[in-house]
Amino acid sequence: MSEVVVGLLGFACIVAIVVTLFKSKTLPSIAFIIFPMILGVILVFGGYYSWENIGKLIKSGFSSTGPTAALFVFSVLYFGIMTDAGMFDVIIGKLMLLVKDNVIGVCVMTCIIALIGHLDGGGASTFCIVVPAMLPVYKKMHMRPTTLLRISVIAMGVLNLMPWAGPTMRAATVLGIEAGSLWQTILPIQACGIVLALAVAVLNGIIEQKRGAGLNGKLAQEATHLNSVEEAAAEAESANNELARPKLFVFNIILTIAVIALLIKDIFPSYVPFMIGVAIAILVNYPGAKMQKKIINLHSGPALMMCSTLMGAAVLMGVLVYGFNADGAAVIAKPGVEMMKTSVVSNMAGIISMILPAALGQHLPLVIGILSVPLALCFDTDSYFYGMLPVMIAIGASFGVEAFPIAVAMVVCRNCATFISPMVPATLLGIGLADVDIKDHIKASFGYVWIFSILCMLFAVMLGILPL
Repeated sequence: MSEVVVGLLGFACIVAIVVTLFKSKTLPSIAFIIFPMILGVILVFGGYYSWENIGKLIKSGFSSTGPTAALFVFSVLYFGIMTDAGMFDVIIGKLMLLVKDNVIGVCVMTCIIALIGHLDGGGASTFCIVVPAMLPVYKKMHMRPTTLLRISVIAMGVLNLMPWAGPTMRAATVLGIEAGSLWQTILPIQACGIVLALAVAVLNGIIEQKRGAGLNGKLAQEATHLNSVEEAAAEAESANNELARPKLFVFNIILTIAVIALLIKDIFPSYVPFMIGVAIAILVNYPGAKMQKKIINLHSGPALMMCSTLMGAAVLMGVLVYGFNADGAAVIAKPGVEMMKTSVVSNMAGIISMILPAALGQHLPLVIGILSVPLALCFDTDSYFYGMLPVMIAIGASFGVEAFPIAVAMVVCRNCATFISPMVPATLLGIGLADVDIKDHIKASFGYVWIFSILCMLFAVMLGILPL
């Protein structure tokens, strides 16, 4: 089986998954398992891989998504415990006093928290900070959680240009330069992106306001009397139930700050702070095995559902993203690594390079910039930069286009779409915390993200960073 055929099969697999999810034919976890396994069977019978190869690929895929799955399970448990204990009730009350009925203010606050939270460059940690803090406010003000995610991912995409963030470091590695040198060039674009992200937050606030969001908005007023009574009763019950621990609020808030600080510090794997946090929180707030079992059972459903999605994504990542090096080990292709068998996504990148019209060769950075967002749905970060970037640089060289602007275009424009891609485990974590389907997240954010990335690219052209 030729590499071209393998690449075409890879695109077919991605299209099948996206169409299936958008038509709500099955759960994401099922789609992430079935279609890559079908692809794997075809590749085995086509002679490209052996059954042993497929097993190694899936195992490697689990190594990339396993930590995120563990993070999700323990973060859900932790925030669930804090919610039961009433910590978020107090925080929401303070936030509501601050923003009052200002829908636009809530959106801007979301953007600022996401910008600050993503200073460490970690997508998973940022979602763990932003979503649990803001989602209750959005619900109270009848705002859509898809808006919360949209504002967050755009802000995170801008901050993901930091030199210690993954995409910038990967692109710098391929170029053979320091990440800081690349970042200095794209810093003006990042500054523009921050302003645009705040503008997007304001725009989304206006849209939410017009559709009737707010404490006293049309959506709140349209609520039936019955629902209002039920909500009031539920709130009263929540305030007085056996799980509330108002006297432990100070302890719980200090513990939460410590967990997040440890997460940002990045001393341990991301899931460890939440594991420690869960252990301490449940022991202090709910002593006794019987009560602890009750608490864990309350939150096991969402944790299991999202964990299964991430495990399914492991199959998808393994079959598509990993290839085999000269030693026969399943790895992601990187500069300097000799590959015995290229990955499916590497072959997909090769096809893109083959079909790229020669007339567009001299304008390659702009072409890449425009296509970066749609391509982000098909490629994970490693494959995009380690697989696509070298190919694009080689193509550019044949047209006299320097490597640097190509890398800049790929970094800036692809970053905007990082956290709408189902190929990025942190995306699945974010939608899980917000209780939003992946298809709804992509539908709500794709257009905004694409326009946002193009605006950043045009700003880079105006500054002379990218050639026309």
